[in-house]
Amino acid sequence: MTQSHTPDRLELIAFLGFPQIRAGDCLPEIVREAARDNNIEFADHDVLVVAQKIVSKAESRQRVIRDVVPSEKAISYARKTGKDPGIVELILQESTAVLRHSDSLLITENRLGLVMANAGIDQSNIEDGYALLLPEDPDRSAGEIRSHLQQACGARVGVVVADSIGRAWRNGIIGHAIGVAGVVALLDLRGAADLHGRQLRVTEVAVADEIAAAASLLMGQAAEGKPVVLVRGFRNIEGGSSAKALLRKKEHDLFR
Repeated sequence: MTQSHTPDRLELIAFLGFPQIRAGDCLPEIVREAARDNNIEFADHDVLVVAQKIVSKAESRQRVIRDVVPSEKAISYARKTGKDPGIVELILQESTAVLRHSDSLLITENRLGLVMANAGIDQSNIEDGYALLLPEDPDRSAGEIRSHLQQACGARVGVVVADSIGRAWRNGIIGHAIGVAGVVALLDLRGAADLHGRQLRVTEVAVADEIAAAASLLMGQAAEGKPVVLVRGFRNIEGGSSAKALLRKKEHDLFR
C-alpha cells in the first residue's frame, strides 16, 4: 500500500451530552441516538472512537471490590504496592504475568496480551467501591457496534475501542486502540518508497492507535463526559484486521 492513506484534513467531532452508561445498556443504540442528538449522520469511511470505559460498563464488567476474596499472592503484592488487596486480586485474575511492580502499581500482561498498568483495571469515573475491568473481547465489542450502526444507518463505518496507556520512554498517558473493526489497525509500508526513492524496510504505522490518540484529545481524562468521538476524513484504510495486530511479540520486546 502507498502513502495515499494519509489525509490532508481530518475532522474530529465529540458527541456532547452523552448519557451515563449502565450495565446491560444497548451501547450501539445509545451511540446512534447521541449522533442524532448532535445532528450527525454517519457516512462511509467515518471512524467512531468509543472509550473503553463505556464499553466495559455496558458489558457489566464492574466488580464490587469488597466482594473480592484476595489470595495470598494478592495480599503479598498489596503490601509491596500499597494497593487494596481486592484490587490486586482482580489485577492478578485479569493477568497472565506480573512484569514489574513499584510502590504504587503493577505492570502486567493482561489476558488480552496488552502490557499495561494494573491490567487496565480502573476506578475513575465509576461509583465508589467498584473497579472496572477491560471488555472480555474488545475486537468483538467494536465489531458489534459497527454491525449495529451499519445495519441501522447504511454507512460503512469503522470502530475503534480506545483506552489510555503509559509509555516506556515518555511521561504521560495517551489513547491507544484495544479493539478494532473495519479499520486497518497496523498499516505495513515496507517496500514503499520515501521522497528520495529509498525503500522503507521496517516502517509499519499503528493507524488505529493514532486515531485513538487523536480522539483522546477530545475525550479528556477527567470529568469531560465525552466518551465518543467521530473521526472523519480517512480513506483507503478499511480492513478486517484486529487490535491484536498491534501487539509486539515477546521475542521482539526488549523490555521483557
